[in-house]
Amino acid sequence: MKNWLIFGIIFMISLGLAIVSIVLWKADSPFNEWEQKAEDLAIESKSLAIVTNSYVYNGNKPYVTVFGVDEYGKEKAIFVPISLEEDMIQEVFLQDGITKEQALSVLRNETNVKEILHTKLGYEEAGAVWEITYTNDAEKLNYVYILFEDGQWWKRILNL
Repeated sequence: MKNWLIFGIIFMISLGLAIVSIVLWKADSPFNEWEQKAEDLAIESKSLAIVTNSYVYNGNKPYVTVFGVDEYGKEKAIFVPISLEEDMIQEVFLQDGITKEQALSVLRNETNVKEILHTKLGYEEAGAVWEITYTNDAEKLNYVYILFEDGQWWKRILNL
């Protein structure tokens, strides 16, 4: 009887882990598909020669930010809309703006940051922006947007 009980507990734990793994994998698959299509489009349109990284950025309009190197060896970020419309692709050379570390420095110089949750380069009406999500000392969620071009504040959503 004891062996059946142990078997039942181990079976239920294994089944639970399998279900959680499948759900997480399925939930992430649309993002992976969008990223792959955006990477392929960035290479096909000759915007990039080599892709190094990509992620989905959800602003007013969803984009996939694709990082890489063009045929001349310059590092770029390409913003591909989820609709994959080639004429709506935006791009910036990474040397022409502030880095992720510089954007974080701007944030830390003006606010109390407890923990940085994520930092993403995305595209908004104002152009390329660094979206930084963080918690402050009061455990409140905050979003700030810093312009990629010059490091100026664009938008702040504080104390959620």
